[in-house]
Amino acid sequence: MDYVNHWNSLYSSKKLEEVSWYQKIPQTSLDFIYNANLSKDDAIIDIGGGDSFLVDNLINAGFTNLTVLDISKFAIDRAKVRLGNNAKKVKWIVCDVRNFTSKKKYVLWHDRAVFHFMKNSRDIKEYYSALLSRIAESSTVVLGTFSENGPDRCCALDVCKYSINDLSLLFSKDFSLIKGENTLHKTPIGLTQAFTFVSLIKN
Repeated sequence: MDYVNHWNSLYSSKKLEEVSWYQKIPQTSLDFIYNANLSKDDAIIDIGGGDSFLVDNLINAGFTNLTVLDISKFAIDRAKVRLGNNAKKVKWIVCDVRNFTSKKKYVLWHDRAVFHFMKNSRDIKEYYSALLSRIAESSTVVLGTFSENGPDRCCALDVCKYSINDLSLLFSKDFSLIKGENTLHKTPIGLTQAFTFVSLIKN
């Protein structure tokens, strides 16, 4: 499947407030990031950040070393326009996370709703490899996926669903669970999606 075209088409066919993941204030993600006790200049990367408002909130909170990665150039371009001059405070990367390479090491890796699209062992292995190669020692990973009570499909794609224990076990070789939380997200059309969030620290 051509995932680049799929996501560009999806973003271009919907307004910012119409996408199912829209959150003006992504409070759960922000709470997990703030609880990681970072310095304001620690390197943070938002995987699949697209045109979400997480980066806006992090800029407003004073964080200065921000990167947003997304497979969709359309989404990133739209975020840059929205941010205006603040877009210069962010490093933008158009890339499939499974192919992500960089010399930079990140202190916090945030992913809300990308990992659950990794549908088979190869996808998961490539994602995991990219993650391990791009994070610093004792770094924090914040993952948000559909929970076991969440939808089976999203954006015309099948997803994997995870409990807190599922994610803890899947990453247990290299990470320890700090915190897990189940949350509900209400979409712009009023549907409710059940999410699992975990915070993991590199062993």
